[in-house]
Amino acid sequence: MEIICNQTQLIGALNTVLKAVSSKTSYPILECILIETEDDSIRLTANDNDLCIETKIPATVNRVGRIALNARMFADLVRKLPPNDVVISTDDTYATSIVCGKARLALRGLSGEEFPKPLTYDNSNPVVISQFTLKEIIRQTIFAISVNESSRVMTGEYFEIDGNHLRVTALDGFRVSIRNVELRGVYDKHNVIVPGKTLGEIGKILSGEMDKDVRICFDDRNIIFEFEDTVVHSRLIDGKYFVIDSMINAECDTKVTLNKRELIDCIDRASLFVKETDKKPVIVEIFENYISISINSQYGGMNEDITAEREGNDLRIGFTPKFLLDILRVIDDDTVTLYLRNPKNPCFIRANDDSYIYMLLPVNIGTH
Repeated sequence: MEIICNQTQLIGALNTVLKAVSSKTSYPILECILIETEDDSIRLTANDNDLCIETKIPATVNRVGRIALNARMFADLVRKLPPNDVVISTDDTYATSIVCGKARLALRGLSGEEFPKPLTYDNSNPVVISQFTLKEIIRQTIFAISVNESSRVMTGEYFEIDGNHLRVTALDGFRVSIRNVELRGVYDKHNVIVPGKTLGEIGKILSGEMDKDVRICFDDRNIIFEFEDTVVHSRLIDGKYFVIDSMINAECDTKVTLNKRELIDCIDRASLFVKETDKKPVIVEIFENYISISINSQYGGMNEDITAEREGNDLRIGFTPKFLLDILRVIDDDTVTLYLRNPKNPCFIRANDDSYIYMLLPVNIGTH
């Protein structure tokens, strides 16, 4: 194989596929990136057998072929090259030469035939969504997935597609995040659990442009995201997701609307009095025309009032400051509306059109 490509474009492609390189494996081939030639481009692929990412960049192909190179070593070498054209050539023993300007490097490779092949799939009827929308969905939900592997389904997000409607749900046992999106087309029904790791990496790769689309394809065990010159393959999580419709449709006795920025700033100040290992709640007291936010800890305390519009009953309730901030920071509206029932029932923060719904469990405030 012999190819010539741009160093800057090669770095961009490497940064994309490195996200699927296995970090804990006894198989050297899974620590590699596969480089293979196409007509006027090269395709780079990384595959850890759960997540596979492929991407293409333009290249001059003088001799066709494929080679598997250690991902970390190859990426580190390319990053330290000058921003010129890079010539990569291999021989029958998989010895690889990398030339860029006056720099000449040598790297030992492995046979590309040993590299695990990406799965084949049917992409004739993909679900189409804009990059902007998918990136926003991920940003506004992924914080609520669980990092506890003992409950696998909670480490993923539940994608429900029915006709022209998409609902994405994430939960970790303390909070629930939901995004409802109207799709441009009408599609068959799909209910799948997508790994949070996959979505996190896709969220980093997507440009987020409104006029660029993502095509999503499914089979029984996998989900595939196609966008621009990149394809992401991922295994789905097996299992039955939680039924939460009865929870999110619960009645409320108190509704309060207030400025989101003021609420974030106030909770942010209150959180300064709490260490991460502490379980001190922030206490929210709701009155007719304002809410009062307070916290007391071994480091000190604060009390602050924020103007608000309340419907229903006065209420005193406690929350974990970080969990509340995680929700507020992904909402783009200037004002937020909280729906509550009592100090022991969940709080809901939702849009008027239910495009987003967040549920947060309260903390027992006892004598706080």
